[in-house]
Amino acid sequence: MTVPVIPIEHVLALAAALFVMGLVGVLVRRNVIFLLMSLEIMMNACGLAFIAAGAKWGQPDGQIMFMLILALAAAEVAVALGLVLQLERRFDSLDIDTAGELSG
Repeated sequence: MTVPVIPIEHVLALAAALFVMGLVGVLVRRNVIFLLMSLEIMMNACGLAFIAAGAKWGQPDGQIMFMLILALAAAEVAVALGLVLQLERRFDSLDIDTAGELSG
């Protein structure tokens, strides 16, 4: 049984499409939750590109970089949860423009 091989161009095109979708979400949305989800999509697109490149050249570097991206995403979620809770508690809104009024 042969394993189908997906060309790296297709994987990189998918990663680019995901990255652009995340970038549009960051630039257009004002809600903190959507902003954070868009950032996660962008990081996952970068991770997909690293995995594809590592698989193309038979090196484990892409998988190592993806694990670092996952660790960065976990740290982002931990910090962002605190920010979201503070915004909701103080301003009863998740609008990103109200984050400028936070002090402390």
